[in-house]
Amino acid sequence: MATDQPVSAQTWTTRRLLAWMGEAFAKAGIDSPRLCAEMLLLHVVGCDRLRLYTDPDRPASPLERQALRDLVARALRHEPVQYLTGEAWFFGLPFKADRRALVPRPATETIVEHVLQHARATPGFGGAEGDGTLVIDLCTGSGCVAVALALRLPHARVVATDVSAEAVGLARENAARHGVADRIDFLVGDLFAPLAEHPAAGTKGRAHYLVANPPYIPDDEWGDVPANVKEYEPEIALRGGEDGLRLVRPILERGGAHLRPGGMLAVEIAESRAEEALAIARAAPELEDARVLDDFEGRPRVVMARRRGD
Repeated sequence: MATDQPVSAQTWTTRRLLAWMGEAFAKAGIDSPRLCAEMLLLHVVGCDRLRLYTDPDRPASPLERQALRDLVARALRHEPVQYLTGEAWFFGLPFKADRRALVPRPATETIVEHVLQHARATPGFGGAEGDGTLVIDLCTGSGCVAVALALRLPHARVVATDVSAEAVGLARENAARHGVADRIDFLVGDLFAPLAEHPAAGTKGRAHYLVANPPYIPDDEWGDVPANVKEYEPEIALRGGEDGLRLVRPILERGGAHLRPGGMLAVEIAESRAEEALAIARAAPELEDARVLDDFEGRPRVVMARRRGD
């Protein structure tokens, strides 16, 4: 509810705080400065986003102002706002975010979108008729892809792996938050290795979908990575070796063997290595119809292919 009290020019209202933070973040070169300002203010005030605009003249309390000053100072040192607030949004869903895993990003939503499109269009792969759909998610990180797919494919079973036990812990928390922990099996280990002991995913040729967002930043691009990523997010989840394909390559080469005929593989890649990754997928004997998908910004970011029919 909007306040009816006159607002002093010196009062730190919602409007003034957003303007101040947005300007400071823009000068510091922080991506999406206005959105970052809104996220911090929402975190401190504890309201929904609509309230920021329906009550722009709400004065902040002294405690709120102090909390914001502390958070803004950290953000200006390029600490990710998602880590500061403990929350990130992915595919329209809130996820717990901290330094155990990468911050979920919109580019990765491309994987979820195309899996769901395929599931809707392919009999037996989604919906009630797709009871028993099996999804393998490698390098699950925060679990954002696994959770989003489990929510949108209510009859599916997801098996998610990550080499980082800390990341898997965070992913489990996110699965519990969204009520899908009973349909996602989280395994600790490198790529395909932990699948061997799983009763479903351990048998090759059974998965309907295999998805992955592996580390893929090439060594020659590491120097250009922004400070908010390089200095705060886990390096193990970012760097993909000399050519950026150290983990992408085995996923594309071996992933098809885990899919049933007609099953779909989708792997996020570095934009600069799209052609190399596509060539690897096209050379894989089990795969066909390999192509590169653009993300929401029109950048080539996901290699998608199908398992050949028998």
